[in-house]
Amino acid sequence: MATSPILAVPPKQLEDPLAHLPCSSILEYRKGQVIYNQDQPSTSIYLVIDGKVKVCRMADDGRQVVVDIYQTDEFFGESAFLSSPTRDEQALALENTKVMTWTTAEIEDIVTRRPRLAIALLQILVQRSMEFGHRIESFSVDNIARRLARTLIRFSERLGQHGEDGSVQMMPFTHELLSQYVGTSREIVTHYMNQ
Repeated sequence: MATSPILAVPPKQLEDPLAHLPCSSILEYRKGQVIYNQDQPSTSIYLVIDGKVKVCRMADDGRQVVVDIYQTDEFFGESAFLSSPTRDEQALALENTKVMTWTTAEIEDIVTRRPRLAIALLQILVQRSMEFGHRIESFSVDNIARRLARTLIRFSERLGQHGEDGSVQMMPFTHELLSQYVGTSREIVTHYMNQ
C-alpha cells in the first residue's frame, strides 16, 4: 500500500517560546507555599524553572479542583492575558520550586519586537485547550475508575522520569490531589487505588 506524501511529512515542530523571551527575575517557593491566590491581581505569567506547581480553583461547594500540574519549562498563569482585575485560580508549589516571571506588559512589549513569541504562546494555549477538551470529554463519558486510570497514565507520560528499562518513576501524588483532579472524593480514589 502506497503512503500518501502528506502523511509522510513529519508533524511541524512547535515554536519554542523560550527562544524569544529574555531572562527575567527568578522567584523561589518552598513546598506548599502559595505562588498566587484567587482574588489577587492578575498581572504576570510564570515559567517553572525547577519543581512542580499545582494550579487549582475553588468550586462553588468549597471543594478544590485541580486545573493542572506544571513542571520545568512549562508556563502557567496565562489568565493574566485576559486583563482581569483578579485571578480565578490559585498556584501552589508542590515541591521546592523556582519560577521565572514576566508581567503581561513585558510580554506584550516583547511580542511587538518578536512576533514569533505570539505564535509560540498561541500554540501552547491551543494545545492546552485541546487537552482540556479531552478532559471534559472524559468527565462526560468515563466512570471514575477510568478517569483515574487516564489521569495516572497522563501524569506518568508528562511528569514521570522514564527509566532505560521502560519503568516510570513519579513523584508521590496524594489520593487527595488525585481526587481533586478527577472530580471525586479522596475516599473513592483510595478505594480504587487499593483494588
